[in-house]
Amino acid sequence: MASSSFPARMFRWAAIYGVIVLLPLYLTPLPPVGGEVFLGFVGLALVFQTVFWIIATDPVRYRALMPAAIAEKLIFAVPCLTLFAQGYPVSRPVAVFSVIDLLLGLGFFIAWRRTAS
Repeated sequence: MASSSFPARMFRWAAIYGVIVLLPLYLTPLPPVGGEVFLGFVGLALVFQTVFWIIATDPVRYRALMPAAIAEKLIFAVPCLTLFAQGYPVSRPVAVFSVIDLLLGLGFFIAWRRTAS
């Protein structure tokens, strides 16, 4: 059954983790400037958790979505970690979550490679 495969587990657990991490961000105080950007980021990231869940239901069928899922992880992780490495004021917790996203992106890449085309 596809749901017990590594790709299915990878995407399912990523979706669960993402919802757990992202939902509480709606309860944090908004920055004085750019609150709409912050809320947009959180909302879009939450939408992607549903995409991850959909991929998990049938990785072979939804394999074409996996590169977009990889990009979703890298589009946050790479710039954050690059800025952090350059001394830009990125908080350590954000850097840690960036590393987690980088690892999830790697897991998504492995899942993509393991899924039959």
